[in-house]
Amino acid sequence: MTNLKRILSDLNVFRRQYLRNRFGLFFALIFPIILIVLFGAIFSTGSSGPINVYYQNHDSGPISTAFLKDLNSTNVVQVIPVSSSANLTQYLLTNSYSEGMIIPSNFSASYIAENPVNVTTYTNPADSSSQIVLGTIGAVLNQFDLHRANASSFLGINSQSVKPQSYKYIDFLVPGLISFSILTSPMFSMVNIAAEYKKEKIFRQLSLTPLTKGEWLTSKILWYVILSIASFVLMCLFGIELFGANITFSAWIIPFLILGPIFFVALGMLVGTITKSQESAGVIGNIITFPMMFLSGTFFPLSIMPTYLQNIAHVLPLFYVVEGLSNVMIYNNHNAALVDILVLLIICAIVFVAAIRTFKWRED
Repeated sequence: MTNLKRILSDLNVFRRQYLRNRFGLFFALIFPIILIVLFGAIFSTGSSGPINVYYQNHDSGPISTAFLKDLNSTNVVQVIPVSSSANLTQYLLTNSYSEGMIIPSNFSASYIAENPVNVTTYTNPADSSSQIVLGTIGAVLNQFDLHRANASSFLGINSQSVKPQSYKYIDFLVPGLISFSILTSPMFSMVNIAAEYKKEKIFRQLSLTPLTKGEWLTSKILWYVILSIASFVLMCLFGIELFGANITFSAWIIPFLILGPIFFVALGMLVGTITKSQESAGVIGNIITFPMMFLSGTFFPLSIMPTYLQNIAHVLPLFYVVEGLSNVMIYNNHNAALVDILVLLIICAIVFVAAIRTFKWRED
């Protein structure tokens, strides 16, 4: 029978042991804050204003004029004219600009005649602003198409957002780094603990106590849940106060702060148990951890990654923590978050049972 008193006693012992290790405490609480300050300072564009788009308009009709006017009215981009006699590509390169656009001479006539016509855009794929520019231009063009399909006169664009605030990089960074902390703290720690305890015969000594394997593992899960909650509070505080992150707080966040640590504690224990040495445990732990850190949308939104990397991300457990927290904290999409919770429940149950069954107090 599971004994709560034994679990809490072991939790208290592990807490004191963990707090003595300043290196572990640094990576659990301080390092994610350093990352949020660093990435937030580099990529936060909340106060940078509209993105400049340099254009050449070869069309003399009214539709191109209305199109440029509506691009400006979005307040996302600011269109700046370039002489038609200049080579736009060379102009952008010479002045180190990333975003440009050419409106063809038949733009208005083609629109009125309902013939296909393309606006040529120039962007730098390495520049995060390029995706914003392409999305904005595409949205305005689509709005024009809708007006034409409805056979109505041009009235302008009424831009609406899912949230009152526009999305910023910091909005995606906060749930990503919370997930990063949920992954790294228990995973690295439990891999090392399991391998070290096995090597030093500490598990053999614990077998002589009334403590069961399930109780021992549960106390570690409780500790890392507490750490995850503390990390969540600190990162939200820094994200909001320093960079004005737009975060929605909800009870739906709680399952991810519990299921995440459960999974990675059990996974770290499983890796540390099945490996033959402490060194190989560390190597395997890194092989498992690092792809999840960079391919699950932790530091950058998954939507800007190539399709094949997005497909890979869907098989990584951390993806469902990042996506779930983003669905709750950014999009307020509880239906999608429920799917992420169900996936995490299933994989948590599988890995926890596997960890308990492979975990032995005494080696054969």
